Amino acid sequence: MEKRLGRPTRDAYGQTLVELGRADSRIVVLDADLSKSTKTCEFAKVFPDRFFNVGIQEANMVGVAAGLAASGKIPFCSSFASFLICKSYDQLRMGVAFSEYNVKIVASHGGISVGEDGASQMSIEDIALVCSLPNFVVMVPADEFATADLVRASVVHQGPVYMRTCRPKAPIIYDAQSRFQIGEGVRLREGNDVTLVANGLLVFEALCAWELLRAEGIEAGVVDMHTVKPLDRELLLNEARKTGHLVVAEEHQVWGGLGSAVASLLSRECPVRIEFIGIQDTYAESGSPDQLLEKYGLTAPHMVQAAKRVLGKI
Repeated sequence: MEKRLGRPTRDAYGQTLVELGRADSRIVVLDADLSKSTKTCEFAKVFPDRFFNVGIQEANMVGVAAGLAASGKIPFCSSFASFLICKSYDQLRMGVAFSEYNVKIVASHGGISVGEDGASQMSIEDIALVCSLPNFVVMVPADEFATADLVRASVVHQGPVYMRTCRPKAPIIYDAQSRFQIGEGVRLREGNDVTLVANGLLVFEALCAWELLRAEGIEAGVVDMHTVKPLDRELLLNEARKTGHLVVAEEHQVWGGLGSAVASLLSRECPVRIEFIGIQDTYAESGSPDQLLEKYGLTAPHMVQAAKRVLGKI
């Protein structure tokens, strides 16, 4: 599949925030001294009186956001995913999830595609951590268009939302007319042999794997499961019943992320064979995004091998 690079999903988030801020004065934005990287700086330029840089105080930022939500505002909190989720987990638990406050957490630099910044900046645990919090929606969009529309959907949704965005330019999957619903995956390709389920940057890799498998006579379906919580139960069950074989791919630990969620659902309702593409219980290192995705097994050829394994062809 031709790789057409678009903007990083964090850029789409920043631009969409400005659009939403113009339409709804209740929207306020908080950042922990990383607004140039998370792209909330775009909102700050247009609405300086509705933007709060709390400094390097992620836990305090979430507490402030909870208070703003209790006052009728719609706060968006941003920082790097590794800092925002790990450093403010207790505040997310008690101040947002337990209270069911209408706080939107959009964290950038998710996964290992952060690249040269190294392991301390890479969030490989965030999806598992936030999925464990009751009442949270958890999303990982694939490109700029999916990000923009899902940010819009998060404003309409009443309750806590977590979205992970990425640092590198994301390959284009959709277009400006594409529309998304929280909890509804997108079937991108039809196939009867195996289904590739992915999110984030790995959706493009799944589409590349689809082409490689097709060249070998294996018909794969491809699903963009942008919402990890709540899962699209109906779509997953339909795919499991149709193909009987799944490969789940994510830029996250194999423990507790999309693969775990899919396996939990299907083991109860439609047991099938599943292979998992993800980070195998390790931290990554410094390198270019492409080098790291290849080294840690998150590219199309690795998905092809996983599909063959689950089909019993190797």
